[in-house]
Amino acid sequence: MSKHIAILGAGPGGYVAAIRAAQLGARVTVIESHALGGVCLNWGCIPSKALLSVVDLGDKVKKSEDMGLLVQGPVT
Repeated sequence: MSKHIAILGAGPGGYVAAIRAAQLGARVTVIESHALGGVCLNWGCIPSKALLSVVDLGDKVKKSEDMGLLVQGPVT
């Protein structure tokens, strides 16, 4: 008898559960509405992601004049 498993969410728990279920012989379907790894892996929990988001925001502010937005004061 084969097992079919659907996992909702590909966050840190979901993708690990999917891998383990597949290792144990189950057919696995992962349903995720956003990026694999979830918020924690891609944006939230990992400090480097927080730093990268700040750098990205600074870059967008620096380029905002190209879109007709005026930024007053230094952007560092």
